[in-house]
Amino acid sequence: MRIKAVLVAWLLGIGLAWWAVAPSGLVPAAGAVGEGAAWWAARQQMIYLSGLWSVGLMVLAMLLALRLPWLERALGGMDKVYRLHKWTGIAAALTAVLHWGAKESGGLLKTLWGRGGKPARDAVLPWLTDARGFAKDLGEWAFYLLLAMVAITLLSRLLNYKHWRLLHRAMPVLFLALVFHSVALMPLAYWSQPLGQLMGVLLALGSGAALWSLAGQVGRSRSHVARIHSVQVLGEERAQAPIEVVCALPPGWPGHRAGQFAFVRFDRAEGAHPFTIASAPDALGSSLQGEPLVRLVIKPQGDYTRTLHQRLRVGQQVDIEGPYGRFDGQGSVHRAQVWVAAGVGVTPFLALLEARQKESAASVPVHMHYCTRDAASDPLLPRLRALCAQARPAVPLTVHSAAHGQRLGPQDLQGMAGPLDIWYCGPQGLGETLHAHASTQRSWRLHRESFAMR
Repeated sequence: MRIKAVLVAWLLGIGLAWWAVAPSGLVPAAGAVGEGAAWWAARQQMIYLSGLWSVGLMVLAMLLALRLPWLERALGGMDKVYRLHKWTGIAAALTAVLHWGAKESGGLLKTLWGRGGKPARDAVLPWLTDARGFAKDLGEWAFYLLLAMVAITLLSRLLNYKHWRLLHRAMPVLFLALVFHSVALMPLAYWSQPLGQLMGVLLALGSGAALWSLAGQVGRSRSHVARIHSVQVLGEERAQAPIEVVCALPPGWPGHRAGQFAFVRFDRAEGAHPFTIASAPDALGSSLQGEPLVRLVIKPQGDYTRTLHQRLRVGQQVDIEGPYGRFDGQGSVHRAQVWVAAGVGVTPFLALLEARQKESAASVPVHMHYCTRDAASDPLLPRLRALCAQARPAVPLTVHSAAHGQRLGPQDLQGMAGPLDIWYCGPQGLGETLHAHASTQRSWRLHRESFAMR
């Protein structure tokens, strides 16, 4: 809901600023077949509005990519920031298509009415008058590249994460090209109006964000050089078993809250991946050198994580950026707590359960559901059961083993008394099912965290 609200507010703000300077009488009268002037004027203003929307949305995408802490707080988690970033990019591409379509409609208008009534080109900034042609060509090529990048992002299977990340790093360059296109072609009259001042601020902010990203400064203030303290494969099938990696962090590590995650880079060529910190604060103590220890539990899901167990070694340097996330398992004392984990989504709950090993007045009773492919061979289930039993108060655990035909559905939670705070982490399909059901239940509040960073 927040994502829709932000996008609507962003587009509405730019749209209202444009409306304040747009000429009246833009919509052609019905049946005005013999009069093309209104159609030409409407086309011109649609070119301007769609262009303002598209570049304005790209500014928002650039700002969201900076991983700013205050944006994470405002949106309720870094996963929400990235989800908004994704949909902002899609919206920018769609409005760019509208911009391109409005421009290309000139051929149709010429066929219907000729050039009669076509408005003269608006004056632009004097020192950029001679750059009109170059700015148009640059904008057209940037438009095609933008569509290609968005398509590749949506069809994520076309590229693995490593190559997608390298391609995505070109987005700031593409944005700077569109900034030049916008500045060179925006009407001179706009610059003295609130619309021009708004767009000037947005373009300056977006350009700063793009340059910051190109300089490799995103997340730098929250980055820490750690080392691998221990590595253990949890299970007999090494290629499919989760890996437990304990990292020793420098004294400058600010600490984390149970349920948070970090961007971890084991290999500079591969880049950083988001992994949940699967240990509570101070649960592992410190190394002999006094370095705080944190645990990562990594399940092999993609090409990169399937080979990690072969490449990680004790003492290896690791870059950890964070912590991020607001998946803290906290809720109202007037609501029953339900935790639902599926697959790799169990990792934040391991940390949350470790944090409940000591009695606390703030610990609201919880019932946990865990969905697994096969309970008999799940290497994390014994630890999960132990943590649930040792929690204060103890956490009842219901296991749903797909191998035995046990699949969790909304009906499994329906019988619980009272309003529910449901915390879910796992595959998107089950999350969408719970979300659809929660939207029909006024007494349910669903909290989700998604690691779909592209």
